[in-house]
Amino acid sequence: MVFRSEEMCLVQLFLQSGSEYDCISELGELGLVEFRDLNPSVSSFQRRFASEIKRCDEMERILGYLLREIQKAKIAIPGEDDGPLAPPPRQVLEIMEQLQRLEMELCEVAKNKEKLQRNLRELTEYTHMLKITRTFIHSRSRHEALGPQYEEFPTVETGSVTGCTGMQRLGAKLGFISGLIQRVKVEAFERMLWRVCKGYTILSYTEVDESLADLDTGEIGKSVVFLISFWGDQIRQKVQKICDCYHCHLYPHPENDDERADVLDSLRIRIQDLNNVLHRTEDYLSFDVTNKCLIAEVWCPVSDLTNLRGALEEGSRKGDATVPSFVNRIPSSDTPPTLLRTNKFTSGFQSIVEAYGVGDYREVSPAPYTIITFPFLFAVMFGDLGHGTVMSLFALWMVLMEKKQKKKRSGNEIWATFFSGRYIILMMGLFSIYTGLIYNDCFSKSLNIFGSGWSIKPMFANQHWTNKTVQSNSLLTLDPNVSGVFSGPYPFGIDPIWNMAVNRLSFLNSYKMKMSVIIGVIHMSFGVVLSVFNHLHFQQKFSVYLVFLPELLFLLCLFGYLVFMIVYKWLVFSARESSQAPSILIHFINMFVMQGNDITPLYPGQTGLQIFLLVVAMVSVPMLLLGKPLYLHWLYRGGKALRRRRGYERVRRVSEDDGSITSTCDDDEEEGVDGLTIREAPPKQFDFADVLLHQAIHTIEFCLGCISNTASYLRLWALSLAHAQLSEVLWAMVMRLGLRITTKVGVVFLVPVFGLFATLTVSILLVMEGLSAFLHALRLHWVEFQNKFYHGTGVKFLPFDFSHLPSVFEQDGLL
Repeated sequence: MVFRSEEMCLVQLFLQSGSEYDCISELGELGLVEFRDLNPSVSSFQRRFASEIKRCDEMERILGYLLREIQKAKIAIPGEDDGPLAPPPRQVLEIMEQLQRLEMELCEVAKNKEKLQRNLRELTEYTHMLKITRTFIHSRSRHEALGPQYEEFPTVETGSVTGCTGMQRLGAKLGFISGLIQRVKVEAFERMLWRVCKGYTILSYTEVDESLADLDTGEIGKSVVFLISFWGDQIRQKVQKICDCYHCHLYPHPENDDERADVLDSLRIRIQDLNNVLHRTEDYLSFDVTNKCLIAEVWCPVSDLTNLRGALEEGSRKGDATVPSFVNRIPSSDTPPTLLRTNKFTSGFQSIVEAYGVGDYREVSPAPYTIITFPFLFAVMFGDLGHGTVMSLFALWMVLMEKKQKKKRSGNEIWATFFSGRYIILMMGLFSIYTGLIYNDCFSKSLNIFGSGWSIKPMFANQHWTNKTVQSNSLLTLDPNVSGVFSGPYPFGIDPIWNMAVNRLSFLNSYKMKMSVIIGVIHMSFGVVLSVFNHLHFQQKFSVYLVFLPELLFLLCLFGYLVFMIVYKWLVFSARESSQAPSILIHFINMFVMQGNDITPLYPGQTGLQIFLLVVAMVSVPMLLLGKPLYLHWLYRGGKALRRRRGYERVRRVSEDDGSITSTCDDDEEEGVDGLTIREAPPKQFDFADVLLHQAIHTIEFCLGCISNTASYLRLWALSLAHAQLSEVLWAMVMRLGLRITTKVGVVFLVPVFGLFATLTVSILLVMEGLSAFLHALRLHWVEFQNKFYHGTGVKFLPFDFSHLPSVFEQDGLL
């Protein structure tokens, strides 16, 4: 982590014909530069290397198809930690031809496989149909042997003389239609047959014991075998239309048992042959997937120029170029991108800062300070020794298991968010342990490590309390003015006796509210001080006097003085004089209305000092509003001759020294011809009204923001009390109930009680309260701290790096 973003430069790459591919490959492996588009008006399809890009897209499409087929075949793909190097151009063409050949073969084999699988499913259904319909025929034969009361068509009259039905006399022939239908469609199918055929059909059906795959989709589901008996061709046509409507799978029905047995034997042989062919197909699918000079402009960190030159030399050597590729650093008035190098520890904190906005080029970065201030402000709101320990252990487990978790590449977005912020969670947990010790709070209970500084014995020894006093009063007050009652403050944190006090909440309210104001003013003042480094780095010394000093004076003369009064009251007034201590809030209000002569002063000469500080704060406002616009107006109108003289002397000095473009570029990038940076140099058309309006907005925002931002830090007090109260309520309503049972059953009852307590603690106090404290700490950094010095309007440096390119295969879940 660095104090500010790295220095960037614009360079030209001269890539010789024949070695450009190898040079670009080396740059992609190293990830050093960000390319600029030198032909923005040319469409993507008219570019010089459009055919090569199309070839790569086609290869990516084929690879995606192969990966999907590999996943269908459930073939494990060996993982590689390091990606392969870019192949040479000749090998790319060979890979393309091989991929196209594999695609054609695989497409043909896959189509044949789908046909074979469909045939196998049809034969399997046909087999089940034959086996089940045989039971239908045999059961009907038994029913017919019992007598005429089991006739299939009771509505058809039987001839008394011949014993034949009326349909038979008309020449109608008994027919059968058999097949399979989905289980959910059977009831509707049966009703439709009855309504359309007027009862001249008999439907027999039975559900297949095993689940079968659908012929079209391949989905597994329950099917039903049916057999429809009917008379005549007209009924047949109606039945077939109904079967087509309900997407039934129809199969020919054999005339007798001998034919049925022959068909079953032939089906068994065909199914066995199809299975053999499919096994061979799957074995086949288990294959192994293993002239002119070009000029480019790139942004590159100055510290990586040596590596850039080395990459081009290596690319030229691999391409056997007769003329080596080289680098030329060129001047530019464009704003370079912002690069801040991070590691696995600092990357999470840098992400918090960049969520607000990417920093301007060479602007002071808040990330190094966020590593400390962000978890600390979180811990102020979340301070609990027990909760902090649980959070730290969870984060420590993620840190220790980070290598295994990275290899798994979980698709769960919530888990990925937690894992990426594991070091942030670890720091928040450790700081919560620290503030929990300060608050002396562990799951709403206090720890008596060093022994309390309060004692009740002197109250009885000095006859302030008697047995009658104890019996007649439900509440008693310890008087610190009595000798021996208060021996001194607790060595570290809050005295544990306050956990039993009735006025504990009032005491913590006063303590945490004042602590929040002190932390807020220090945090904002630190942000204002950091703006000095921006002014000095960008050669804006006038901003130190016309912007920084008025801002700092306004903040410290008002709210810095409030912090002074809080600390002064803590140090000066002891326990004996606490009843006579004046109210800080009343004194602070009287400071603005210039009243309060009838109130006891906090210290001698208070009124005069407050008037002086108020005057300085009020004078800082017009100075902040008008100082910078008037100075820039004078610099543009009255300083033209001076600016020309300085520019001529600088150009002449640079030309006499070495005359190099690089030196001129460095000077111009760091400061303008009048001591200003290019970003802040006076424009050719200076608009005083525009500058004044901008400064007026900044002044109003800063002055009003000092008031609202100071009040905003009171959220530290509010959320800290809320967290402590929720923890106390959870202990009283859950854990205390289990601990009150003193019988033997209480030990057994304590197990589910502790489980419920742990579940509620994790879900409410750790997750929900932790998320709330995280968001509030985020707001304090973005709004109250970073806006004092951090613009966040820059462009992030995006190097050309093969490892950062988005993978279509990973997005589609293929890898």
